[in-house]
Amino acid sequence: MSSPRSDEPHALGAGAVLRAGWQLIRAFVSEAPLRYALAAAGAVAFTGGIVASALVVGWVTDEVIVPVLARGEPLGGRLRLAVGLLLAVAVWKAVAIVLRRGAAGWLGFGAQYRLRQRLIRHQLGLSLRWYRQRGVGDLLSVSDADARQATFVLQPLPFATGVALLLVGAGGVVLVTDPWLGMLASLLLVLVVGIDLRGSWRTFAAMEEAQRRRGRVAAVAHESIDGAVTVKALGREDDEVRRFADATDDLRDQLVAVGRVWTGYRAVTEVLPAIGTVVILTVGGVRVAGGVLTSGELVRVAYLLTLLAVPMRMLGYLLWDMASSVAGWRRVQEVLTADDVVRHGEGAARDLDEAAAVSASGVSFTYGDGTPVLRDLDLTIAPGRVVAIVGPTASGKSTLALLLARLWDPDEGAIHLDDRDLRELAPGVVASEVAYVSQETFLFDDTVAGNVRMDSGASDAEVEHALALANATGFVRALPQGLTTQLGERGATLSGGQRQRIALARALVRRPRLLVLDDATSAVDPAVEAAIMRGLRASDLPATVVLVAYRRSSILLADEVVYVADGRVVAHGSHDRLLVDVPGYARLLEAYEADAARREGHGWRPSGGPDHLGDPETRT
Repeated sequence: MSSPRSDEPHALGAGAVLRAGWQLIRAFVSEAPLRYALAAAGAVAFTGGIVASALVVGWVTDEVIVPVLARGEPLGGRLRLAVGLLLAVAVWKAVAIVLRRGAAGWLGFGAQYRLRQRLIRHQLGLSLRWYRQRGVGDLLSVSDADARQATFVLQPLPFATGVALLLVGAGGVVLVTDPWLGMLASLLLVLVVGIDLRGSWRTFAAMEEAQRRRGRVAAVAHESIDGAVTVKALGREDDEVRRFADATDDLRDQLVAVGRVWTGYRAVTEVLPAIGTVVILTVGGVRVAGGVLTSGELVRVAYLLTLLAVPMRMLGYLLWDMASSVAGWRRVQEVLTADDVVRHGEGAARDLDEAAAVSASGVSFTYGDGTPVLRDLDLTIAPGRVVAIVGPTASGKSTLALLLARLWDPDEGAIHLDDRDLRELAPGVVASEVAYVSQETFLFDDTVAGNVRMDSGASDAEVEHALALANATGFVRALPQGLTTQLGERGATLSGGQRQRIALARALVRRPRLLVLDDATSAVDPAVEAAIMRGLRASDLPATVVLVAYRRSSILLADEVVYVADGRVVAHGSHDRLLVDVPGYARLLEAYEADAARREGHGWRPSGGPDHLGDPETRT
């Protein structure tokens, strides 16, 4: 669903906005009918209290004030009765207000909670292809600002429900008191609501554009903060500030445009009730003078009109909030209706403590830009083997690794784990049997143990064993609190090599049957990398290991090599055989070694130098 531009004020007609608003209200209320019922009951009780207070004030005027002041009658017990009635009505309204506001907050905040849960659950079920089309900052804005705005209409809704009954009750009282005054009051109400409805419609498209620009502000902020190291390294702080200022200026201008329309219409609807009240009271005064009305009846009508000023404004707020909520809801719906969902079958996990066989047959894949990355690729890997995938840049190595872990699905062909198509397995099965570790590691703001365990249920002994296999025990013990050390956001307190080894331990603790490493030890010293691979071979880990490799030292650790070029498997065999039989493979390794020698000759080191927490083997 595309969002209308701010220069398309009639993208949805007034009736369409109203219908969409009522559909939105019905959807939210149906999820929590009890909460709405309590809030509406409080609102109805409050409006009943208002009508009762008007009747009490009219009675006090006719039965207490006029007789005592105009005719000099004694008070007697009438004063106690009048005070008691007024106090009872005040308590009635106070209790109703507490019930209405408390339940309305319960309704609104509960709806926000459920909506955000739905958004996160749905997004996490979508494919990576969908994520490539949406910015992180914009998705954050949808999950926060748009989800909150979509529920705005629930705050005034219970009061508006009570207001509708109040207007019916008050209108009935006025009509019974005097039909002419009742007709004037009804005309005033229709006029105010009509103006509010048109104003809310006029601002709908502008509000939708404001939400889109709010998403842009979040996207720019996310990029600037997430890329803080790059920004500072390039000295682009001022440029980023200007970029953020431009985005916020656009948002400000749009919100000002919304504000102009809102204040213009609201000014009219705020003045009209006062003018209407003056007209009605003038007509009422004439009718009192003509003996048609009593003074108490006119006071009753005047009191009701005074009390109805707030309810009429509340109806306006409901209409305006409805349009605003529809604008936010349409952006939420763009995410909730995305159908690029990862499909699963019903295949169960294999409770086997042995390595998996892996195969790819006729696999073709493109990221959506029309350029094939893999073309009719075939591959077979025997259980328990360590296989290095080698190839030039853009040959499809990392894409193949992603497909093996089912982070993407092939456009054609199939990936099999043993004899099972990955797409036919039930949710969670692939994650239980396949572990994927990329070069770009992500750690959570948690402890070392928490990042390794990741709610897998692994014991402390299993966590320590996984860290030992990842050759991470030494630097973890050197941390201030060892396994309970808080790593900070994205593992900011660790070096690149240390983060990679924590990520590797996180994969190993699950004892996967297939371990896919996409250059996952690129920031680790070759000696440490060799120690890790020797440890994996000597361990009881039941895994077939597939590693995307660039360094000769990494390739020599493998049992066999898969040479990939132009999206196809060109050769598959031992390193020594490929050096002899495949000229492209030999040239590629020579180029890797020449590049490494050139870097060493110029004193180049990967950014960050050796690990800063006492582990000189690892480079960041």
